[in-house]
Amino acid sequence: MPLIEQSSYRSPFALSHGHVQTIFPTLFRPLPVVSYERERIETPDGDFLDLDWQRKESSKQLVIITHGLEGSSNGKYVRGMARAFQRKGWHSLAWNLRGCSGEPNRLLTSYHSGSSHDLDAVIHHAMQLDHYETIALVGFSLGGNITLKYLGDLGDHVSPKIKSAVAFSVATDLASSAKQLESFANRIYMRRFLNTLTTKVRLKIQQFPNQIEDHALDQMRTFREFDGHYTAPLNGFASAEEYWQKCSCGNMLNNISVTTLLVNAKNDPFLTPQCFPAEVAADHPYFHFEAPATGGHMGFLQFQDENEYWAEQRAVEFVQDHT
Repeated sequence: MPLIEQSSYRSPFALSHGHVQTIFPTLFRPLPVVSYERERIETPDGDFLDLDWQRKESSKQLVIITHGLEGSSNGKYVRGMARAFQRKGWHSLAWNLRGCSGEPNRLLTSYHSGSSHDLDAVIHHAMQLDHYETIALVGFSLGGNITLKYLGDLGDHVSPKIKSAVAFSVATDLASSAKQLESFANRIYMRRFLNTLTTKVRLKIQQFPNQIEDHALDQMRTFREFDGHYTAPLNGFASAEEYWQKCSCGNMLNNISVTTLLVNAKNDPFLTPQCFPAEVAADHPYFHFEAPATGGHMGFLQFQDENEYWAEQRAVEFVQDHT
């Protein structure tokens, strides 16, 4: 049974607190050095996606990396993952969700937790290159939800070239996680997310005057308010609740047919008990679940000479073991 009860992760001494693990890498981790080659592809609905490739040497193996909320391919955790796979001879494709590559996307709609259609476009493009024999998927936080939703949506129809997937720090239940982020202890994260999200909405208002109401922007304090006013209606959902219910990957985990690992730390300040699907893993032939005692949200820090974090080592290890 693929329920991993003993995690190999051990946090550094005195840095085990969930908030410390979450914040420390953002502030203090050196930026991993990766040489990207950017490519822009067109989406079926007339928008674009910017892809950042790392492919110095020839390789038949490709990892596709999906970043988290308001992140990008330049995030330290994304670059660290790309570099870790590069060291093992893999190519990496770190794609930017719509509006996250440093340039606003063309359409009124942007990205959200259920944007698995864009991941599908990226995968389809990579497969058209034809020379990759093995593809692995890695996702972080919102990008992990997109990755797991993609696999669950397709079920048995996933391409046989996709051999494995790994996701870290995923709110598999979006509604409870949104509520969790409203807590006093998490206000710093909520404020940071809403600051960047509302800034993007203001840019959309300039792009599409009279199509978006701006009267509520200054009063935004929670994801329930933001998703209810903007994310849901702009993406065809009746309410924040419908958006969360339809886009939570936890509803699709049973359909996954690719060997997959989800790692959620028990002290992740963003997650609730509903985001720890141990029971699914216990009875699932492909879905593995690992819950380290520490790690925070996308933290899993460790101190090594080559600035490589545990999540990167774990992902490479799991993918290579199942290729």
